[in-house]
Formats: sequence, structure tokens, C-alpha cells
Amino acid sequence: MDLLRGAVGDPALEVSLAHALLRQVSAGAAGPVLRVYRPQEPTCAFGRRDVRLPGFGWAVDRARAAGFAPVVRAPGGRVVAYTTRALVVDHVSPDPEWPSGLDGRFTEYGQLWADVLRGFGVDARVGEVPGEYCPGSASVNARGVVKLVGTAQRMVRGAWLFSAVLVHDDADVLRPVLEGVYRDLDLPFATSTVGSVREEAPDASLDVLEEAVLAAYDQRFGLSPAPLSPDLLARARDLVVDHQP
Repeated sequence: MDLLRGAVGDPALEVSLAHALLRQVSAGAAGPVLRVYRPQEPTCAFGRRDVRLPGFGWAVDRARAAGFAPVVRAPGGRVVAYTTRALVVDHVSPDPEWPSGLDGRFTEYGQLWADVLRGFGVDARVGEVPGEYCPGSASVNARGVVKLVGTAQRMVRGAWLFSAVLVHDDADVLRPVLEGVYRDLDLPFATSTVGSVREEAPDASLDVLEEAVLAAYDQRFGLSPAPLSPDLLARARDLVVDHQP
């Protein structure tokens, strides 16, 4: 599996790159790809369903006012927020058996993330915490109380994208932003469900966590570092407008 590592900077370009990868793989122009990066700016990533809600414009304005770049992400789910103290992993793979497998992937990769976090002493569990942001049965939480990793998917004919966002730190920054955005969108949310790895395992640095995630994927799939091609980046730039609110 090819490994693309590192950020490209602009938050809208980051999410459009996942979209471009999905298109490339679904067209048979590439095999499975794992992209791993740390956001360069605080980001508020809305889901496609959020865009249709009456309070979407207010939520976008609120995110900007708080210093978070608003984007519309490729995978499903509700709005998520993260700072530069997060890790984003986009896993894209061909799928000749489309559209099956969605539930199995949620279970499999949710467990992978939980296993990684348990290695750092976190009481990590797979499952939704009532009141969490972007609720999902394959979220990874700590102690059944706070969410640490959000997961989402997008499926197209012949390929899928599985995206995960790990919150390493800055939960105190995320809580008020998410509270306001979810209120604008008139969606249920409890600020107490926002957690971070740093609060659960203070000695677990983001550097070491990233390497542990890569090691888990490498053990399962075998990773080969690859460059980000200019052509793929150009395709992503063409898609940026689709990911701007």
C-alpha cells in the first residue's frame, strides 16, 4: 500500500485531496493508498448533510470567528473540529465488491485504532458516546465517556474512503467551538463528550502516536512511502470548490 505522508496546507485542499484520491482509485489509476497528515490550521469540517440545514451559514460564520477554517469534507457524518494537535488518516482502496463491506470496515478499523490507543494505557473502546459530535457506532472513546477518534466513510463505485481523525490535544479549545456550531445546526451535542489522548495519556506524544498508527497499518498491509504526484495535487485543486462552504 502506498503511504502519502504530510500536509499540503490549505484545509480545503486537504479534504479535496482525499476526494481526488478516491476518484483516482475508483478509476483504476492507483491501488490502495494511506494518507497521513497533521492539519496545519484549526479546521471545522462539515458533512454534506450539514450543508442542507437552515443554520449552516451561521455555523460557518461561527467557525471562522473562532479561528477555524470551515470546509465540507468528502466522507459522510456530521461536523467535526480539530486543531493542529490532531492526526488525520485517509485510507482509500479499490473495492470490486462495492457497495458491500461498509459495516465490516467500521468494525475492523475502529478496533485497529482502539488497539493502538490501548498500547499507550488508554481505556479505549469502540462505540458511540451519547451526545458525541459526529455520532457513530465505530467512534473510538475512552472509558465509554469521551470521544478520541472519529471515523467516517465514503463509497463510490469501485472504491471506498475510510477517514479517521484522532484528537491528540486541545479538547478545551474544541469544546466551545463545537458547542456553538452544533447549536447553530440544531443538532444534539454534549460538550462533556469531547476528549483528547493527552488528557487520557499525558506521556503519549503525537509523534509517537503517529508512528504507532503507521506501524499498525504496516503490519496489516505493508506500507511503501510514495511521493504526492503533481498530477494528483492538480486534480485536488480542481476539486477545492466542492469543499468550500
